[in-house]
Amino acid sequence: MARITIMLDDILLKKLREKQAKLIRESTNSVSFSRVLNDTLRKCIK
Repeated sequence: MARITIMLDDILLKKLREKQAKLIRESTNSVSFSRVLNDTLRKCIK
């Protein structure tokens, strides 16, 4: 796994944070922003 810095526009950041918040509400486990971003990219790149 690599640690990188990326620049997200405000709209994408807001949507990813909203998705993270939804997953946190639906789960008893913590949900990291990195996990949300990786899962979203995996779905889009397939």
